[in-house]
Amino acid sequence: MRSFILSAVLGIACAITSPLGAEPVASNLRSYEAQPVLRGLKDPWAFGFLPDGTILVTEIGGTLTARLPDGSVKRVAGLPKVRVQGQGGLLDLLIPQDFSRRREIFMTYAKRQGVRQAGTAVLRARLSDDLSELTELRTIFEIKQGSTGGRHFGSRLVEARDGTLFVTVGERGAPNSAQDLTLHNGSVLRITRDGKAPRDNPFSGHEDKQPEIWSYGHRNPQGAALDPTGQLWVNEHGAMGGDEVNRIRKGANYGWPVIAYGRNYNGTKIGEGTAKPGMEQPDFYWDPSIAPSGMTIHSGKGNAAWRGHFFVGSLKFDYIARLEGTPLREVEQIKGDATIRVRDVREGPDGGLWFLSVGNGTLYRLVP
Repeated sequence: MRSFILSAVLGIACAITSPLGAEPVASNLRSYEAQPVLRGLKDPWAFGFLPDGTILVTEIGGTLTARLPDGSVKRVAGLPKVRVQGQGGLLDLLIPQDFSRRREIFMTYAKRQGVRQAGTAVLRARLSDDLSELTELRTIFEIKQGSTGGRHFGSRLVEARDGTLFVTVGERGAPNSAQDLTLHNGSVLRITRDGKAPRDNPFSGHEDKQPEIWSYGHRNPQGAALDPTGQLWVNEHGAMGGDEVNRIRKGANYGWPVIAYGRNYNGTKIGEGTAKPGMEQPDFYWDPSIAPSGMTIHSGKGNAAWRGHFFVGSLKFDYIARLEGTPLREVEQIKGDATIRVRDVREGPDGGLWFLSVGNGTLYRLVP
């Protein structure tokens, strides 16, 4: 049975930054400390961990920064030109499991398509040993048809257990395109490391459908992660109410804009209601909308009680939500001065929680 639980505002007071720079944050369950790791970021979007402890951070304006284990910082050269407009720019970052052997990384970005259009694209590049530059750049994939405007690019990257890549793509502000399988808009894609469609994708071999599509009917999915079993989950922005967490199934239709929880920004009804045969229901949704973005599903490393728990950043209400259980429910809101517009949340190599605050321009490590 699915859960359609409305989250309550817990009214947690924000804390004042401590003299040492660590910032206390609290929840309805416990207290934490947010330790700043990298400050001075402008519109940070994603981060990832290299095996040696170096952390890479993307900024939407087109910057890739490396924070070394000794605390020093380098700007990585050699990035492609990105279309910086609204929600578009340099976006997600994926450091694959075999990085030590191949030194390849993947990023998503808004790519100029035509004179005024742009669309979500996936870049593969090799990172130099000294972290100074990217080489062998190749855009391995871009959506079929870009559009004008700066809304709803997606876009998260997740490495599946079989080495393929999941890519989330927004509907670019054109709701009906999410039901059009001749386009990539409003979908979760599955591609190889060369940007091709695997043969076992649900629409491979269909001339009238895009073979990279894994699921569709999504609005603007900005969070994606595998759970400890390898199952892909995605969170996505609704309109006014109805932000969703979805368990992603091969070939499934998640309904946007035919069904949705929430209403249009002018208060009118969306589509046909909240349910329709052949369309998936969310495992959880928020009303009012929290504007969910980065998400991690905890492995249990260092904290077995958190195994399988979801941690989701809120851009609107400035907190990190923890969800768990069957049915899925929000059980904790981690909130403080550090959690202003949380764009990305990830589990670190030691099982700790890390997050990016857009409002503070800072990467933090969260410590109980």
